[in-house]
Amino acid sequence: MVATLKGARKLLGNQLVETGAVTREQLWEALRVQSRSGGFLGETLIKLGMTSEEVINKVLGVQEIRLDKLDPTLLNTIPEQLIRRHKVIPLKKEGKYLTVAMVDPMDVMAIDDLRLLTGCDIEPVQAVEKDILAAIQKHFGLPEVDKIFEEFELLAGQQESEVVALEEEVVDEAPVVRLVNSIFLQAIEQDASDIHIEPQEHLVRVRYRIDGMLREVMTLPKKIQSAVVSRVKIMSDMDISEKRIPQDGRIRLKIKTREIDLRVSSMPTVYGEKVVSRLLDKGSIKSYKIEKIGFGALNLQRFTSAMKSSYGMILITGPTGSGKTTTLYTALNEINTYEKNIITVEDPIEYMLDGINQTQVNVKAGMTFAAGLRSILRQDPDIIMVGEIRDGETAEIAVRAAITGHLVLSTLHTNDAAGAITRLVDMGIEPFLVASSVLVTIAQRLVRLICQKCRQAYELAPDAPERAFIGVGPEQPVTLYRGAGCNSCGNVGYKGRLAVHEVIPVTTGLRPLIIRNAPTDEIKRKALEEGMISLKMDGIQKALEGLTTIEEVMRVACTDET
Repeated sequence: MVATLKGARKLLGNQLVETGAVTREQLWEALRVQSRSGGFLGETLIKLGMTSEEVINKVLGVQEIRLDKLDPTLLNTIPEQLIRRHKVIPLKKEGKYLTVAMVDPMDVMAIDDLRLLTGCDIEPVQAVEKDILAAIQKHFGLPEVDKIFEEFELLAGQQESEVVALEEEVVDEAPVVRLVNSIFLQAIEQDASDIHIEPQEHLVRVRYRIDGMLREVMTLPKKIQSAVVSRVKIMSDMDISEKRIPQDGRIRLKIKTREIDLRVSSMPTVYGEKVVSRLLDKGSIKSYKIEKIGFGALNLQRFTSAMKSSYGMILITGPTGSGKTTTLYTALNEINTYEKNIITVEDPIEYMLDGINQTQVNVKAGMTFAAGLRSILRQDPDIIMVGEIRDGETAEIAVRAAITGHLVLSTLHTNDAAGAITRLVDMGIEPFLVASSVLVTIAQRLVRLICQKCRQAYELAPDAPERAFIGVGPEQPVTLYRGAGCNSCGNVGYKGRLAVHEVIPVTTGLRPLIIRNAPTDEIKRKALEEGMISLKMDGIQKALEGLTTIEEVMRVACTDET
């Protein structure tokens, strides 16, 4: 997104205060943070959650222009070095006037440089820094790659022993360091959850997982594969000389005011070592609110009611990567007070929470979920969070804790909320104990949010197959939404994710079924009679509201039968 400035420009902070977009106290706080961490005031205000990009653009009286379709010929009229230094993108040329997108349209030095170079009168327009950087990388790539091609040309043709010795000398040199840092920084800028560095037969592929989907962002030449992988292994404190077995490591990065943890895993493949890094923003979880992660009104009421209980068990189910742990952390943030002793046992600890006692599973040392849970019960807890119930022993201790005065939160790998109840019975827990201990079971999946900057409404065709999924006839009008694709979302039409849920409170109507060990389908039918909103129904409602697409709902809930 780019913004064209109109009229004389006052200081941004003054305009925001005058229009009531921020208070003067908020402005002072933002200026204090900006003076310490650098950057632009607008970006600082957005990062602190004091305002939004849309509000700033409205206050400035701006007009949006897109950066996703650029003229390569025009780009080549300005040296790449100048474009990168000033973070500028030429948009169009009309006569002697050149329109240029800039992070700061008041940057006089950059405007003078462009005027002298092009001989044109420069008309600056404002753009978001990450959009400009994305456009630069799309058209020019990473600047360090070409240098590395040249500097590591000598790797080609070396014997294995010579290459290993050479790696130890070069992995800390500037080009490799800058390249790996660029890969990490770009992933953080794009809100990626994982980085995949994958050796192929003739090249190295780098992919990011963004909003649950992998996207290829660059390819590297095969000859620099070992140097790049070794650099990541050194950063994560792995043994670079050991290439035959998998290794695990960890990297901690501090970028301005953000602290990022990277859990790194290497694995030997037929073409070399593959490295995957999971990115965890330590500060992001603190801003999550239970009402902002996707719960509908009824589901939210049922969940928060269970959270207020002094004892019992709350179970969250779903496949790997469905956001279960994030929901648990968000719930713990909500109920974390000075009066409560909250203890967790996790594998691994993904986020550090203030005021909560967190324990890491260590199977080699004998610290399993069950062993940790036994120890926790001797620590006078009020609330216990068990990262995952994996076996009957852990399940039994958790259930006993829930019926003896503790609130227990945990996760299970089942397909739906009703399946969590029968899974506990399958693990050897007596049905009457399950009926008396479980407060609520929740199933969830993650769907991608439609990008709000390119969202479009459309009418569903009478013969569209989606009508059968939604359950409406060909004569009924249905309005749905999708993203057209823009620079902000990387032209995919989606940006961000939220969860769809089904929530089953264990009621007096369900307890007799649980006690007689009724099958999952019967429990689910009874829950639907009592008003449960299934995953499919919740997803369809979010699609009709324009939050996600019906294709996303079909992807995650197509097997959900109501």
